[in-house]
Amino acid sequence: MLRLVMCVLALGFAARLTAADRPPNVVFILTDNHGAWTLGCNGNKDIRTPHLDRMAKEGTLFERSYSSNAVCSPTRATYLTGLMPSQHGVHTYLGAGGAQTGPKAYCTIAEFRSLPEILKGAGYVCGLSGKWHLGGNLTPQEGFTDWTTMPHGHTTTFHGAEVIDGGKVRTEPVYLTDFWTDRAVRFIEQNKAKPFFLFLTYNGPYGLGESLNHPARNRHAAYYADKELPSFPREKLHPWLNANKKFVNNVGAMRRLAAEVSGVDDGVGRVMETLKKHGLDENTLVVFTGDQGLAAGHSGFWGMGDHTRPFTGYDWTTHVPLIWRHPGQVAAGKRSDLLVSNYDFLPSVLDYLGLKDRQAAEPPSPGRSYAGVLRGKTIEWDNVTYFDFENVRSIRTERWKLITRFPDGPNELYDLAADPGERVNLFDRAEHAATRKELRKRLDAFFSRYADPKYDLSRGGTSKASHLSRLQKKK
Repeated sequence: MLRLVMCVLALGFAARLTAADRPPNVVFILTDNHGAWTLGCNGNKDIRTPHLDRMAKEGTLFERSYSSNAVCSPTRATYLTGLMPSQHGVHTYLGAGGAQTGPKAYCTIAEFRSLPEILKGAGYVCGLSGKWHLGGNLTPQEGFTDWTTMPHGHTTTFHGAEVIDGGKVRTEPVYLTDFWTDRAVRFIEQNKAKPFFLFLTYNGPYGLGESLNHPARNRHAAYYADKELPSFPREKLHPWLNANKKFVNNVGAMRRLAAEVSGVDDGVGRVMETLKKHGLDENTLVVFTGDQGLAAGHSGFWGMGDHTRPFTGYDWTTHVPLIWRHPGQVAAGKRSDLLVSNYDFLPSVLDYLGLKDRQAAEPPSPGRSYAGVLRGKTIEWDNVTYFDFENVRSIRTERWKLITRFPDGPNELYDLAADPGERVNLFDRAEHAATRKELRKRLDAFFSRYADPKYDLSRGGTSKASHLSRLQKKK
C-alpha cells in the first residue's frame, strides 16, 4: 500500500514537473483592418477596449508598430514567414476562388518555413480559428491540425456568414466574431495538457464595404447608437480616395466600426479568462496585433492603401496595434517607442521562445528580434521600417518618410515631425534634395538585398496576387 501511495505521489510530481518545464503556449491574435488609434491603451477615449487595455497594462505595448504592406494577404504572409511581399510573392489580397478554393487552390506560402510549421516541429499542436486568406482554405495548411476558417477574405456580414468547418463550406448563424472566439476557447480546452499554438484571426473589426451600410448587431450596438465619436476625424474628402467615399464623415459607419472593435475586445477577454480558468495564464504568451491599419476619416481617407489611386502607403494604412503579454516573463506596464514592423515579428517570437535557430536562413528575413525589449532590456535598434505594396515602396525613419512608385511616380517625401498627417509633399523641394537622395539610397539598398528577382515587380518579376496587373490590363 505504501509503495502504491509513493508511486501515485511520484507520478503526480512528474506530471507537475512536465507541466512546469514544457514550453509556453502561444496565442497569436490577429485582427483585420485595425488601426492602432482605435484602442483605449493608445489614447482613444471613445471606443471601449477594456480587455486590451488590461492586456497592455500587464504586458508590453509597442506604440509604433507598422505593417509592411497595405492589405491583408501579404501582411499575413509576412507575419508567418518574416519575409517581404517581394520575397514571398503575395503582393496584394487574394481574390475569391483562385488560390483560395476550387481546382486551382493552393497555399501561397507553402514554399517557405512558416511559424506554425516551426512550432509543430518543436512539439506544439497548432490550431487556426478565423480568417486565413493565404490559399488552400478548405484543408489545414502549414502544420495546423485544427482548422476553422473562411472560404474567402472579404467580409460582407458578420451574421449568417460562410465558414469552412470540417472541410466544408456552411453558413454560421452565430455572430462571427463570437464564433471564432468559441472555437478558440474549444481549442484551448481540448489541448490544455500539451503545448499549443492558437492562431486566432478575427475578420473584425474590418470597417469596409457592405457591412458598414448596416447598424451593428452585437452587444455594443446600443451603447454606440447615440455617440458622436470625436476620435474619428471629420475632414474633407481626399481627391485620391476612390472607394468608401460615403463613409467619410458618416457617423453611422463610425458607430459600426467602433462596435466591431469592442466585439473583438470581448473575444480577447474570453480567451484570457479561459487561460486563467485552466491554470494556463502564466505559461501562455499572448500577442495581439492587426494585419494592417485603417483610415476612418484620417486626412480625408477611409480604408486602406488599395482604396486610393494611386495606391498609397501612409501611416494610417500601416500603423497597427501590438501588445505582448506573458505574466512574469514579458515586462509589465512597459510602452516601447521602437519603430518595428510585422517582418520583425517572426524573428522576435522565435527568439523569445528559444527557437531562433529553427528559422530558415534562405531567403534571408529582413526582420530583427526585439525580444530583449520584452524582457525589459535596452537593445540597439535602427528606427527604420520598409513598405512593399505592388508598385509602391517606402522607407520610414524617425522623422522622414519617402514614398516611391515605379516606374515613374508620383513620389512623395514627408517630414513626419512637422507633418504627421502626411499632407505636405516635400519631394520636389530643393532644400530637401540631400534627404531625398539619402533615403532613396537606403530604400534601393534594402530591396537590392532582400527582394527575390522572381517576385520583384520592379524588375519584371511575377506575383501570386497582383491588383496592379489587373488595373494595367484595363488601360
